[in-house]
Amino acid sequence: MTYNKLLFILGLAGVLTFTDLRVEGQGSMALSIGFATPAGAVIGRPLTPLSYAGVARRTTRRVVTRTATTIAVLPAGCLYGAYYGGYYYRCGSSYYAKSGSVYVQVIVQ
Repeated sequence: MTYNKLLFILGLAGVLTFTDLRVEGQGSMALSIGFATPAGAVIGRPLTPLSYAGVARRTTRRVVTRTATTIAVLPAGCLYGAYYGGYYYRCGSSYYAKSGSVYVQVIVQ
């Protein structure tokens, strides 16, 4: 085996190991390469055995971050509902979660 073939094989193994390489038959780009895996949990994987609710909670924990910004009263027109797997108050483009007697702003990533 030549040195170039060994480098090619090691490079290909690295790409397949450390990237999220997908070949899909839809759209104009059938091949997509990403360097990060999605934040969504998978049913049946560790810590979520056959639990749809567990997957929803784990996914929400991965994509929602509480900030240090708190407000005592929500602005007018905020809607309470299910967003991104959790229940939050949506005020325009901001989301808030009730924590005790205040509302904490959360960031959905």
